[in-house]
Amino acid sequence: MRRRIWIAILISSLGWGTGGVATRAAFDQAVPPYALVFLRTVIAVVVAAVVILGLRRRRVSMDSVTLRVGAVAGVANIGLPLIFFTLAYQHASAGFVGLLTALIPVVTAVMAHFWLPDESLSVSRIIGLLIALGGVAVLLLSGDSGLAEGGRPLLAAALTLVGVVLVSAAGVYAKRYADRYEPLDVTGLQFVVGAVVIAIGMGALEGAPGGQTVSAWWLLLYLGLMSTFIPFALYYWMLRFVSATYAVIPGYLIPFFAVLSGVLLLDERVGVGIVVGGVLILIGVIITERGETVPEAA
Repeated sequence: MRRRIWIAILISSLGWGTGGVATRAAFDQAVPPYALVFLRTVIAVVVAAVVILGLRRRRVSMDSVTLRVGAVAGVANIGLPLIFFTLAYQHASAGFVGLLTALIPVVTAVMAHFWLPDESLSVSRIIGLLIALGGVAVLLLSGDSGLAEGGRPLLAAALTLVGVVLVSAAGVYAKRYADRYEPLDVTGLQFVVGAVVIAIGMGALEGAPGGQTVSAWWLLLYLGLMSTFIPFALYYWMLRFVSATYAVIPGYLIPFFAVLSGVLLLDERVGVGIVVGGVLILIGVIITERGETVPEAA
């Protein structure tokens, strides 16, 4: 089980970490932000339907717990966070936004302390939280967006941090009922609800999505499959075996993949503020996770 958990962590980290680069590349293909999150979510819905109804040949569970968790996740784990993260990528680099998403494990740990009886904050987690918050302060005070043209780091940070809080809250809520729903059912339902939420925002602010280039569709397919469906399916699977805080451990690795892919694929620059702030954030979240164990079997 330990090996399976870590394979899931690495795959999720790669998918989420490279999602920022794919998003910024899609912007270069003139894909509007709301259309981007809507289309990637619809693609995830289609993939989920194929996996659940086609490959597994069964109906989606419609019990009250599955519906409730799926609805909460659709709003707080998909719809609103994807909108906020995508808008943030318009004002800062994939690396900058990726570093801030590394706070998800820390925020999750704090929320789990109050909402989950078996996940109390330890001294090491409190120390890690303070170090990580110091990293965020360095990142913001440096004004370094990671973009050659400067960007708007404060706006990007505000959008990202709202998304971080929503994702953390949704994760803790899902953990409370993790033994009472089928992971793939919740994954599919959250995409459906998330697509509806995003469609409302898109209809009000952008209108229906227009025609996309072939290159844009390849990027959207990558986002829908590798950066949306697969990471979330693995995430809900992990929630059945590990704590809510440990299930978001990909947040430690997302910055690495985000910064590395941004530098290699988009020629994004890595300033001093990103390096110092990023190191502090990562040290903080690693200390926060100290003492967590991975089950040997399930």
